[in-house]
Amino acid sequence: MEISEKVNEFQQNTNKLLTEIQKCIVGNTDMIEKVIIALLSSGHVLLEGVPGVGKTLLVRTLADALSLDFSRIQFTPDLMPADIVGTNIIAEKESGGKYFKFEKGPVFTNILLSDEINRATPKTQSALLEAMQEHRVTVLGNSYTLEEPFFVLATQNPLEMEGTYPLPEAQLDRFFFKLHVAAPPAKELKEVLRRTTTEKSYTAKPVLSGKEILKMRELVLTVPVADHVLDFAVELVLATHPDSEQACDIAKKYVRYGSSPRAAQTLILASKAQALLDSRFNIAIDDIANNAREALRHRIILNFEGESEGISTDQIIDEIVEELKKKAKG
Repeated sequence: MEISEKVNEFQQNTNKLLTEIQKCIVGNTDMIEKVIIALLSSGHVLLEGVPGVGKTLLVRTLADALSLDFSRIQFTPDLMPADIVGTNIIAEKESGGKYFKFEKGPVFTNILLSDEINRATPKTQSALLEAMQEHRVTVLGNSYTLEEPFFVLATQNPLEMEGTYPLPEAQLDRFFFKLHVAAPPAKELKEVLRRTTTEKSYTAKPVLSGKEILKMRELVLTVPVADHVLDFAVELVLATHPDSEQACDIAKKYVRYGSSPRAAQTLILASKAQALLDSRFNIAIDDIANNAREALRHRIILNFEGESEGISTDQIIDEIVEELKKKAKG
């Protein structure tokens, strides 16, 4: 199959998925597209927003639109790591006697909804670390591989809300994107009421299979990247480090720790998927810039001055991107 045909097929598949999701979800097109980009880039997504804005509904709808296994974990303060990954239990043999049998937890699935992940303790939150990065879990020295594709969509409430625990930096770094889910405007809220307060309701139907998702992920990896685009991604990440030579002034003033190398990987992979969504087989600097907020906002830690002045990581990212784009244009 020619490259142009593969790109067209890729776009047709993503359009089918987006259309099916939008039959259930009102608005938030950009956010849905970012979730699809993460899915096709082998990444995980953290959705943040106040209760009731449709975070869980989005994840359930995505699962319905894909022919994949789906599990949901409701995170609570008393949830234990074994409740997520599984544990060894004592079972009886038919011939008599007993033996240890591994009982798989809900993490053994294709799409995992980690609902209100920051309501569990850090110890329980960290149970997902190995699964998200290595796509396997280790219990009592034994490793168990997760089936592909494996995709984690976690929801969290804003940290100011009661009963929440901040996610460890190491776990935040495992998330490909962090997306903010805003409350709907009046027009969209009116449409939500129309769809949810009548007898009729719609459930998304499967439009893509696991094999198709894996095939699309392979195509994402083949998209070529020019050196000047790679340089832009590298400079963007290094510019968030206050101690680096490439640091921007705003990072030196307000940032304690900058983005990790995973941020650069995220920028490139997301831009490759973005290019294919736009029917292109090459990525541009604008693709990097358009995915910068979602890729970096959870990987930048502010210092005391930044927090006290109410500076957001999005503000820092926007200023750095604009400065680097001006520099690139010469």
